[in-house]
Amino acid sequence: MTLANFTQPQTTRKSWLERLGIGHILLGLFLIIYPLIASDFFLTTIGGYSMILGMIALSLMLLAGYGGMVSLAQITIAGIAAYVIAIFGENNSNVHGFGWPWWIAAPLGIFLAALFSAIFGWIAVRTEGIYTIMITLAIATAAFYFAQQNYTLFNGFPGYSGLRAPEAFGLYWREPVPFYYLCLAFAVLAYAAVLYGARSTFGLTLQAIRDNPRRMRAIGYDVTAHKVFAWFIAGIIAGTAGVLLAWFNGRISPGTISVGPAINILIIAIIGGLRHPIGPFLGAVVVVLMQTFAIDIVGAERFNTLIGLFFLVIVFVSPDGILGLWERFKPSSDRDSWHSRPDGTGV
Repeated sequence: MTLANFTQPQTTRKSWLERLGIGHILLGLFLIIYPLIASDFFLTTIGGYSMILGMIALSLMLLAGYGGMVSLAQITIAGIAAYVIAIFGENNSNVHGFGWPWWIAAPLGIFLAALFSAIFGWIAVRTEGIYTIMITLAIATAAFYFAQQNYTLFNGFPGYSGLRAPEAFGLYWREPVPFYYLCLAFAVLAYAAVLYGARSTFGLTLQAIRDNPRRMRAIGYDVTAHKVFAWFIAGIIAGTAGVLLAWFNGRISPGTISVGPAINILIIAIIGGLRHPIGPFLGAVVVVLMQTFAIDIVGAERFNTLIGLFFLVIVFVSPDGILGLWERFKPSSDRDSWHSRPDGTGV
C-alpha cells in the first residue's frame, strides 16, 4: 500500500465574500446608502449617536462576553477621553482650553482613556462576578462626584461647552453626512477588531480564562495580565467613542458620566446580546429610538419605567437579547452567517 492511499482530501478555500457572510454584506450596503434616504436628524441623532453608544457597549461586550468581566465604568472611560478633548482642545467655558490641534488631543484622549481603563481593570480583575460589578460601579460613582465637585480641572457641574469637531480635508466633520460616515468608519473598525481579536490567540486565551481561570493559570498563563490587556483594548474602543461623543454633543459634563448613563450602557449591551459584537449596536439602536420617540408617548417621568419593562421582557423571553430572538426565528440555513466557525469561515 502506497502513501498515496493516505492522502487527505483538500479543503476548498472559500472566497472573501463567502467568509464575510451575506448578513454583513447586506448590512454594509444599507449603512453606506443610508445617508441617501435619511434626513439629517436620522443621520446624527439616530445613526451617529447609536454607533457611538454601540461602541461604548461593544467595549463592555468585549469584557463581559469574552472575558467574563461585567463593567459599569465604560461610560466613565469614554468620559475621560471627552474631558481630554475639552481641556486640551478648544472650548467656550473660559476654563483651560489649551487649543491643541485635534490630531494631538484626540489620540491623547484615547490613550489616557485606555490607560485608566487598564488601571481600573487591574483593580477589578482581583474579584469575580457581582464584586467586579460593584467595584466598577464604585469607580463610576466616584468619578462622577469627583468631576462634579472639582472646578479646577473639570469645571464642576457645568462642565465644558463649545467643543467643536475638527475641520479637515475640506470638511467640517460635525455636519450630518461627514459625521455619520466618521462614526460609521470607527464603528466598523472597532467591530472588525473585536471580531478578529476573538479568533486570535489572545482572544481564544481570554475566553479560556473566562471558562476556567485556575486551569489556565496552572498551565502557565498570566491570567491577570491577559485580563488587564483586555481592559486596555476595551479602553481604546470606549475612548474613541468618547471623542466622538464630545464632538456630537459639543459639551461634556458630569451628567454625561453619571450612574444613569453607566447603567444604560449595560442595558444596551444586554438588550442587544453579549454573544456577538453586533449585539451592542442592535441594542443601541433600540434604546436610542425609544429615547427619541417613546418619551413623547409615555412622558419623561415614565420613560425609565418603559425602559425597565422592555429590559425585563428581553431578559425573560431571550436571555441572549435580540440576537437570541434572531437565533430562534431565523432560517436554519443562515445560522452561521453571524458566527465564526472553527475553520475560520463565516463571521
